[in-house]
Amino acid sequence: MANANRVIIDAGHGGSDPGATYNGRKEKDDALSLALAIGEILESQGVDVVYTRTTDVYDTPLEKAQIANRADGDLFVSIHRNAMPVPGTASGAMTLVYEDQGVPALLAENIQKNLVEAGFADLGIVERPGLIVLRRTQIPAVLVEAGFIDNTKDNQFFDENFQAVAQAVADGILSTLRQMQAQVPQYYQVQVGAFRTRMPADRLLRELQNQGFPAFLVYEDGLYKVRVGAFQDMENGIRMERQVRGLGYPTVLVREPAVY
Repeated sequence: MANANRVIIDAGHGGSDPGATYNGRKEKDDALSLALAIGEILESQGVDVVYTRTTDVYDTPLEKAQIANRADGDLFVSIHRNAMPVPGTASGAMTLVYEDQGVPALLAENIQKNLVEAGFADLGIVERPGLIVLRRTQIPAVLVEAGFIDNTKDNQFFDENFQAVAQAVADGILSTLRQMQAQVPQYYQVQVGAFRTRMPADRLLRELQNQGFPAFLVYEDGLYKVRVGAFQDMENGIRMERQVRGLGYPTVLVREPAVY
């Protein structure tokens, strides 16, 4: 993709927690294999993927949310298989959200639509505010229930169309990332200096602020960068650059997808 994105993929359960089971089949195993397949597709499209687990280990739902928060990603997707108290009484895919609005709703809609097109029955998007991995993540998060593990037909579909199911989820994620990028305004900023240590950057920052410039500091690519202004109109950015340069400062006009 044009811009670097980071997505956290969570394989549900793991280790001492098998999740739902049916005739020896364990949710934790299906979740891990699907999570890794989704991640592989995303990585092939230039997405930086962080996994909460890649082996059969157990972390609590809170620990998984904390992994996602530390990773500072764009989206969080938790992979699961569903089950009913009476085996074989339900079939299909659903996508869970903390609240059905904003980016989580968009992500859920994109994934759910693709899973239905792949062949799952549509059980819709469901709000589950009590789930820790949805409630405690600080980035847009969804939980995907990829069919029922206690339904023989769902298991057959999952196995025979495994790559299509992984592609459906990955495509939903990729579509959401593209839509998010399209909605992010571009800001023109005047960069006045870039330093490997913070002290000279802070000195220049104070100097510019004392002269009335809307200066701020950005830490990026291992450098402390001093910038002035943030303008959606490039002409306004150019005017600010001329003003700063007119006082003898070296400048360069940069474009960023967000105000720091």
